[in-house]
Amino acid sequence: MYVEAADGKVLLAQAAAQPVHPASVSKVPTTLALLRKLGPEHRFVTTFATSGQVIDGALQGDLLVEGGGDPSLVDEDALLVADRLLELGISKVAGNLRLRGTLTFDWQNDADGSRLRRALSGSISPGALATVRAWELENPAGSAPNPGSLKPQGIRFEPVVTPPGSDSVKPQATGLLKERLLIIHRSQPLLALAKSLNDYSNNIFKPLADEAGGAASVETLARSVVPAAMRGEITLGDGAGTDPMNRLSPRVTVNLLRALDKELHATGHALFDILPVAGIDEGTLRHRLDGPDEAGRVVGKTGTFGDYGASALVGAISTTDQGTVYFAILNHGVPVPEARRRQDRFVRALLAHLHSVPWNYQRDVRPAIARAEVLKAP
Repeated sequence: MYVEAADGKVLLAQAAAQPVHPASVSKVPTTLALLRKLGPEHRFVTTFATSGQVIDGALQGDLLVEGGGDPSLVDEDALLVADRLLELGISKVAGNLRLRGTLTFDWQNDADGSRLRRALSGSISPGALATVRAWELENPAGSAPNPGSLKPQGIRFEPVVTPPGSDSVKPQATGLLKERLLIIHRSQPLLALAKSLNDYSNNIFKPLADEAGGAASVETLARSVVPAAMRGEITLGDGAGTDPMNRLSPRVTVNLLRALDKELHATGHALFDILPVAGIDEGTLRHRLDGPDEAGRVVGKTGTFGDYGASALVGAISTTDQGTVYFAILNHGVPVPEARRRQDRFVRALLAHLHSVPWNYQRDVRPAIARAEVLKAP
């Protein structure tokens, strides 16, 4: 473990230079790399286009989907896209969904777009449907014709089957019709997106690290922001924490937290804008350090990988006398329940010893769709 005050004073150190598997604490350097490369306001763009014509509510041709690296497309987004297609007068696709690029949907790789197609067709969870319809009722501008409906108004896909020996050719295959953009989906800003993934410690961070240049680039950046003597204490085989070769030491983790904090402050943000706040944010820290004198005082990141004997809690505490106090506890070879008990007990001791104050933080309770954008092409 390692604890450091805002002025760099070491408050506690135990095996602080020992690299161990950090589990999902590996997401901290990945988060830093993403902010450095893309910026907090970056949005991932997914487009929907066609080279067919719309005749009597039917799109005569394929729906062309261009994936843009968005890791957060889910049922709610698909329903909003379907609603916008309906507003364009498209209720049926006399063709198929064709995917260009890579696509992640409902937190899984959707290599052929089949999951997205099912969702566009109306096969979505009741919870997703209720969330979208409630949001549309509160924000009626540009909503579907019947936003209060509790039934999904999906798009029917009816691929055209050409009889054997037929000379007929699909219009979009002739190359004579120009492709036109229909719908543009823009994800919520990276800052909010990364926070939601960090809150729940979602391992979709692994492919998301590719947007930052891949694990090797994340490792290079991480080593560049710590003192030279600590660079050998960073090894990253992936950006999420699942690779067995990942290693961080407690003191290097605190340095990475400080670098992330500095990066955020440069754009007017804080650690709590991208990492969970204990006792307040839903996810891995919702029910930890949530007592009356604890909730809202710790912003941090958990890490758990029992197969590797890894359990971690790292974070920051705001104090009135020593500024921001950063800490890292990286357990190795301790059963996860016992490791978490020790971590929480230690942080409670820190809170009792320090003149801590709650972070000036208010959780954003809006659904993710309220921060994303689904636009009809101009």
